[in-house]
Amino acid sequence: MISEARGPVAPPPPSVYNAANLLTLLRIALVPLFAWLMWQDGTGWRLAAFAVFAAASVTDKIDGDLARKYGWVTDFGKIADPIADKALTGAALIILAALGELWWWVPAVILVREIGITLLRFAVIRYGVIPASKGGKLKTMLQVFAIGFYILPGPLDPVRWALMGAAVVVTVVTGVDYVVRAWRLRAAGRGTRTVA
Repeated sequence: MISEARGPVAPPPPSVYNAANLLTLLRIALVPLFAWLMWQDGTGWRLAAFAVFAAASVTDKIDGDLARKYGWVTDFGKIADPIADKALTGAALIILAALGELWWWVPAVILVREIGITLLRFAVIRYGVIPASKGGKLKTMLQVFAIGFYILPGPLDPVRWALMGAAVVVTVVTGVDYVVRAWRLRAAGRGTRTVA
């Protein structure tokens, strides 16, 4: 009897229940606490809000590093991570505008782009997952720093304006890039199905 040659066995996919995804969920859970602190009056409350915002933002870096280092990258994480980012930054932008500390057009432009790209990712998910690009990561970093300076009390207006201006520009440019990548992914997926 001739035994059939077998190729290497593929490792099982990583569990969704891993530390990286749990940190992503923690970031989402911190959003209501951050929002509550922002609505309180006083420098101490504002500093506490900044601390929560900074801690939540740091988890974005940590969960990505853990996922890549230990092979915990999952489709859930690829979708949940940007949603967690958008929940945190979106809440901050809306609250800052509602408090009269930020022009309303800024959160409007940023949130339309963020929600639009999230919906676009879901629309093409049957063809594949669009991971965050380097430009997308730069966009997130600029948004986080800009929002952080707006949250901090004190005469920091020139720094706030410069960072937020850069964040808005990169947000729009990377949004266009994601649309192009989604279109290519959809076109490639349709081509594969047609050939098959």
